Amino acid sequence: MKMFAVKVEEGRDGQPSVGPVYRNLIARHDFPPTDPNLSTAWEIFRASVEKYPRNRMLGWREFLNHQWGPYVWKTYEEVYQETICAGSALRACGIQPGARVGIYGSNCPQWIVAMEACGSQSLICVPLYDTLGPGAVDFIIDHAEIDFVFIQDKKVKELLSSDCKHARQLKLIICFTSLTEEEKNRAAAIGVKSYSWNDFLHMGKENPSELLPPQPFNICTIMYTSGTSGSPKGVILTHENISTCIRGIDIFMEQFEDKMTVNDVYISFLPLAHILDRMIEEYFFHKGAAVGYFHGDISELQDDLMELKPTFLAGVPRVFERVREGVLKALEELNPVRRKIFGMLYNYKLKWMKLGYKQKVASPIADLLAFRKVKARLGGRVRLIISGGAPLSSEVEEFLRVTSCAFVLQGYGLTETSGLAAVGFPDEMCLIGTVGSAFVYNEVRLEEVPEMGYYPFGDRPRGEICVRGKMVFAGYHKNPELTRETIKDGWFHTGDIGEMSENGVIRIIDRKKNLIKLSQGEYVAVEYLEKVYCVSPTIEDIWVYGDSFKSMLIAVVVPNEENTVKWAREIGYRDSFSGLCSLNQLQDCILQELKSTAQRNKVIFHFLQTLKS
Repeated sequence: MKMFAVKVEEGRDGQPSVGPVYRNLIARHDFPPTDPNLSTAWEIFRASVEKYPRNRMLGWREFLNHQWGPYVWKTYEEVYQETICAGSALRACGIQPGARVGIYGSNCPQWIVAMEACGSQSLICVPLYDTLGPGAVDFIIDHAEIDFVFIQDKKVKELLSSDCKHARQLKLIICFTSLTEEEKNRAAAIGVKSYSWNDFLHMGKENPSELLPPQPFNICTIMYTSGTSGSPKGVILTHENISTCIRGIDIFMEQFEDKMTVNDVYISFLPLAHILDRMIEEYFFHKGAAVGYFHGDISELQDDLMELKPTFLAGVPRVFERVREGVLKALEELNPVRRKIFGMLYNYKLKWMKLGYKQKVASPIADLLAFRKVKARLGGRVRLIISGGAPLSSEVEEFLRVTSCAFVLQGYGLTETSGLAAVGFPDEMCLIGTVGSAFVYNEVRLEEVPEMGYYPFGDRPRGEICVRGKMVFAGYHKNPELTRETIKDGWFHTGDIGEMSENGVIRIIDRKKNLIKLSQGEYVAVEYLEKVYCVSPTIEDIWVYGDSFKSMLIAVVVPNEENTVKWAREIGYRDSFSGLCSLNQLQDCILQELKSTAQRNKVIFHFLQTLKS
């Protein structure tokens, strides 16, 4: 059996019971040394500017003549010059090192300039997730004590609304583009200075300031995670956390034949305010590669893919589920003979991949005849696909590995682990359905959860995943109680339940938090059920709820409009989508799909019936 991680310390029986400590094979004896010259996020960016000044760095599409044009680019040198001006302007406005600066808006080049400007002056970047409502944004501004905010033009109205009471404590807002006179007046009325992007950069150019670079132990960012209940939690990440993660990815990538180059291109559509996209972009900047931003409408992402032609694609499982659904839908429109040929080619390539052949040599004929068309749907150049944020179903992962003509792997991590706690390996079919082994600079172990029946000893070690290492966060901002609760004896308790295989590979099987104990004493993890059932093609989204005084769960199901309309036409109904949702036949169909999905995933079906209104 091929090993992917090794035990470096045996577990112990006791209270609580914990399993062995695992490390990545690269760190079997000791963790690799970090680079002292690249110990902060700012040093990483500045080194790339010196090494790749004329390389394309940030790309975006402009809306011209009522349509989106081609990608236009800023080089590393151009971004650096804007960064210096933005940092100098912040200093000219009186901000001091260690202050918190908010960034509120969708992914775009200005977002990165604001982030790097914070690094240039030892300021702390605090992303404000652009889909959070004014209530959460209001909380973060107050909780993080933010005085300055970089903001997208579409978000100015929300920030200055009466719902965002703490906007009055701001000293300055800088718009990514420009502000209307009404917005300027509204800001002035509550005592907040406002600048357009170009005016702010001009002020910095006219008032140059010396760089004040951070130290590794300084806070780089406070990322607020929404959680499932209560107020958002501010995760403190230091520059050492960020730089260690970048160094770890470098070491991990060195193991493979296909190296990352300056010609690689990443399409950014996951929120920059989340750790996954942030760390990917940080790594691309480290390598002198290019990042292109989607134009803001996720429903039109296909158009951005075709225009940008990225080589690297990262997404959450729902993105890849839709890719698979799109391919299967296209197959249904083919004649039966061509569908059969596709299935034969799929099984043929899958057989050779399972025998250990790499995806690009398993069946070049199948790639040429069928799968190059799948690759073309992703822009035609994608060679690495990473899924994160939630477990990717085995059937979707297998489908992508066979048909995308790219390396496909899953990763696992949280904001609290700088985005990576474990990562899979490309071209290893035995890792399908897993998140791989411990990452380069992490140690991982399992801890018992007796109330759920999970124990780290025996034939199938299971328990709460705990992580230790230099990538683990410094704590929760202004919440020492929660910090002590989640970090015990140096180990961060993730709340996720994992199963450890003999070769050191982790499979996520459950979630410790949000357990519901039904009236018959049965524990149910509702988040896990939502992830399982959401794979059903007729279901767009699902929310599961349970009550400890009841023996059954209930679910609120949002049908997929396109698939629902198609289903209705096949049985002779031609009604509006809202009209179709009232049909008993549709409710029965969805209920049957839920049951079938539960059986495939070996989940006990807890729903008694569906109700629609």
